[in-house]
Amino acid sequence: MRRIRGQVEAIERALSEERDCGEVMHLLAACRGAVGSLTAEVLEGHVRAHIIDPDGDTKRARAAHDLIEVLKTYVR
Repeated sequence: MRRIRGQVEAIERALSEERDCGEVMHLLAACRGAVGSLTAEVLEGHVRAHIIDPDGDTKRARAAHDLIEVLKTYVR
């Protein structure tokens, strides 16, 4: 969250200083990547905590792992 906060503040500064559009877009892309990474972490935690059976349903665990990998790719 600190990383995202810092990136948002950098975007705000760049806009208020009327910096070059290319620089602002670069800052926006970096921020988007950080939000995507955080989203992937939260989704993975949710799947592991609430969907995967800790008692060992391996078919369900494999399906959950596949879902996690797809979600990570999608949100980044």
